[in-house]
Amino acid sequence: MDQNHIDQNINDQNITEQKPKRTFAKGMGIGALIGAVSSLVIAALAIVIYVKVTHSYIAIGVGDLSVVQNKDEQGLIDEKTAFKISEISSYIDLYYTGKYTADQERDGMLHGLVNALGDPYSVYFNETEYKDFMVSNTGEYAGIGATLSQDKETKEVTIVKVYEGTPAEEAGLKAGDQIVTVGEIDSTTKELSDLVSQIRGEEGTKVTLTVYRKSDDSTFTIEVERKNIVLPSVEYSMLDNKIGYIQISQFQTDTDEQFDKALEDLEKQGMEKMIIDLRDNPGGLLDSVVNICDRILPEGTIVYTEDKMGKKVTYSSDKKCIDYPMVVLVNGNSASASEIFAGAIKDYEYGTLIGTKTFGKGIVQSIFNLSNGDGLKITTANYFTPKGNFIHKVGIEPDIELEYKFLGKEGDTYDKTLDNQLIRAQEYLTKGK
Repeated sequence: MDQNHIDQNINDQNITEQKPKRTFAKGMGIGALIGAVSSLVIAALAIVIYVKVTHSYIAIGVGDLSVVQNKDEQGLIDEKTAFKISEISSYIDLYYTGKYTADQERDGMLHGLVNALGDPYSVYFNETEYKDFMVSNTGEYAGIGATLSQDKETKEVTIVKVYEGTPAEEAGLKAGDQIVTVGEIDSTTKELSDLVSQIRGEEGTKVTLTVYRKSDDSTFTIEVERKNIVLPSVEYSMLDNKIGYIQISQFQTDTDEQFDKALEDLEKQGMEKMIIDLRDNPGGLLDSVVNICDRILPEGTIVYTEDKMGKKVTYSSDKKCIDYPMVVLVNGNSASASEIFAGAIKDYEYGTLIGTKTFGKGIVQSIFNLSNGDGLKITTANYFTPKGNFIHKVGIEPDIELEYKFLGKEGDTYDKTLDNQLIRAQEYLTKGK
């Protein structure tokens, strides 16, 4: 006799032996159960009636119970629009020579609905895109192993860093290379997050890149095989004069844990001063940057957000803090969570910002799980520095303005000793000016 059967017999025996003593209690239990079920049925019926009468959706699982207006009854997809969709679809069926599916058309309409907001940070993700997006927050994915940045004016995409032992390095890609196309996609026609999702894919598959290399004025096309990659978001080293250097490439799920380990190791090595490098850091998770700021700053506000209803949420640090002379390196690609960090350091006068003005993204996005495995990322709040500065489309000015210049010869590999901004940071910490 198996264990499950034995357990069942024991349970049956216990019920049988106690039965005569619990008749009234059992009756009460059944009555309570019937009452609970009846309440649930009535509640469900009330919700159905409410939805029918108000033409709304009830959204559960995104915080509080929420009511979302059904815009079908407000004219978003009115009779005229439905007819127009059908009319356009008919012309496509009759005359379009390319290949397509009805699912692609529906997918395009959903993307278009969010794109109509005119907000580059609000995005609809189909199921595949949503999985790729969520993976990007962990630092583990199948890709090529390079960090990219995008010029906010020209939309040109440039490789900022190639990681050792990755497909990008094996293919000969270098920092400074410009990605012209990914497959048949012109890189300037996509937001960086969308382009990155095209570069990533299943392990073992290949992505075709057209690359422009400024150093020798050449354009070439290569195939790079995607591999599973786990990239650290924190790198660190001890520089001369007991200056600890910590570079944060993005604020991901475990970046705060990586930062703590780096800080602990540098302290064991005798660190007396610190440089935190946020150049080309596009941002990431709010919780991650808040946790790191909490580790650094004294008690007080780190950042606060305000949504469309005027609801304010404040994120604070406790009394525990570090006390090292500090420089934070920033540039035009330091955005979002990086600006939360830089803004807090500047407002508390807890360090010196060196570099160029930051990107200027002072808004917060929330991620919602939709039905059928797809997702939605939309702007839901503005954020403000501890002193109440709203830096969206403004950026943060550094305390010491200094354009980046690589002091090596053209084509040389990047070296910290040839980085003029990093050199200036070390000079400031050792000479105090």
